[in-house]
Amino acid sequence: MVKVTVCIGSSCHLKGSRQVVEELQYLIKENNVGDEVNLAGAFCMGKCQEKGVNVTVDGQHYSILPEEVKQFFNDKILTKIK
Repeated sequence: MVKVTVCIGSSCHLKGSRQVVEELQYLIKENNVGDEVNLAGAFCMGKCQEKGVNVTVDGQHYSILPEEVKQFFNDKILTKIK
């Protein structure tokens, strides 16, 4: 199972964490991988200076903007499943 954690702390919230979570939820459902992806939220990951929302995939840190979610999902999450 792939563990995806999205920061929902105040700094990331202002950068669009809600949109990132909603898009990931949609993509997980659309790709029928709900049994293979564990999507969770976390408060402050300590990397508030990053340009985007802090996200980890199996412990690997990324900083993504809401408009980058689909490409991120395809490149960093789906590739771990298929």
